[in-house]
Amino acid sequence: MSVNDELTSIQRCLDDLFRSMGRLEQQIGKGGLELRRLRSDANHLRESLALLREAAPGLAQPRRPDLVTIPDTPYDNALWTDSDDEGLGAHDRHAP
Repeated sequence: MSVNDELTSIQRCLDDLFRSMGRLEQQIGKGGLELRRLRSDANHLRESLALLREAAPGLAQPRRPDLVTIPDTPYDNALWTDSDDEGLGAHDRHAP
């Protein structure tokens, strides 16, 4: 896996952790010191991951491929000599 894939995987795991913590808080309440500590630690992990993404070389964003311009002019008919029409066969033969 690439570094970007690993960081994305960690981000998904952190998102799952936050969802699980939210469900747990609904069941037992938000008042406990342990849950506040867990929430604080998870927030620190999220901040650390964001800093790591910024510090990782060349990982700002996946690079999009260069666009290829397709001209509006018609193609040269010589490109299609000896080619089969899809589903119809060659020009000099009949379809079944």
